[in-house]
Amino acid sequence: MINLQQCRKNMVDCQLRTNKVSDEGVLAAMGSVPREAFTGPKYAGIAYVDEDIPLGNGRYLMEPMVLARLLQAAAIGADDVILDIGCGSGYTAAVCARIGATVVALESDPALVAEATRLMGELEADNVVVVEGPLTEGYQAQAPYDVIVFSGAIPDMPEAILEQLSEGGRLAAVLQEEEGPGQAVLAQNRYGTFLRRTIFDASCPPLPGFEREKGFVF
Repeated sequence: MINLQQCRKNMVDCQLRTNKVSDEGVLAAMGSVPREAFTGPKYAGIAYVDEDIPLGNGRYLMEPMVLARLLQAAAIGADDVILDIGCGSGYTAAVCARIGATVVALESDPALVAEATRLMGELEADNVVVVEGPLTEGYQAQAPYDVIVFSGAIPDMPEAILEQLSEGGRLAAVLQEEEGPGQAVLAQNRYGTFLRRTIFDASCPPLPGFEREKGFVF
């Protein structure tokens, strides 16, 4: 039988610490949240491999190293309010809940909304609210947010979602076109100006709805 607790420890020690993840809050959160609960029984045995894991309907659980480095760059504080866009089954939201104050987990797939809500209840993550809605609009009702994180790749940061950041707020995402390598990017709101910097090279499956409109070809 697979010792999943040992697998979780190995993930932290061998995948995260060895790949420039040093934030103890992120390490502790990812070392305590049972990732296998969010993969479903089919993939529980490989929950801690350093790969994106399919959730169905074209959705994925982001690989641990990429997620950890995104959260580390976002520098989540204990009092921060976080928006997780494309929460899927809720793993990123559950991790963020161990670090920050409140998490709004936005999901467009009704089945995943139900699954994430169930798992938050089982884990007693009382500071997570799962909401259903279009991912491309963010969730203005609870804005502004101290941190916004995308649980999947997008081609660019939507202006409407950047504007949901509080003053000093941070947005972390993997920017990636349909083809070619991607980059993890951090944006910060400074008096209405969004300063961006590349954190590291990264790739992950795209979130639905953010595809660029294709132009005319002559």
